[in-house]
Amino acid sequence: MNEKKKILFLCTGNSCRSQMAEGWTRHLRGDDYEAYSAGITPKGIDPLAVKAMAEAGVDISAQKSKDIDSLGDIEFDYVITLCDNARESCPYYPAKTRLIHQGFDDPPLLAQNANSDEDAMQHYRLVREEIKDYITRLSE
Repeated sequence: MNEKKKILFLCTGNSCRSQMAEGWTRHLRGDDYEAYSAGITPKGIDPLAVKAMAEAGVDISAQKSKDIDSLGDIEFDYVITLCDNARESCPYYPAKTRLIHQGFDDPPLLAQNANSDEDAMQHYRLVREEIKDYITRLSE
């Protein structure tokens, strides 16, 4: 039996995109990957991200927003940055860790001029589906 690969999704606030990626990975690829997420400057989970994922049948409500240091000495096989700030601020990882950048639009930024939460949700749903497609295609 193959050991699961450890994967870290890294974003600025660990509030939305990285939380979605962690949730999708556990839901869709839990047999292959042990998923984690963290932020450069964590700021709590975005309630609209939780709502968007719940609509798709994935519960991320128990996930916590955290910084990289809180993960201790976990040796990751992959670190995937999901925004430019995280890519630029990504800490050093051992040579065995494969660093990958896969940027996604920031739903809160896209939704900043929305007139209601429902209007904002269209942006969260779009990015949720983009992340789902990416996680579905993850491979060695």
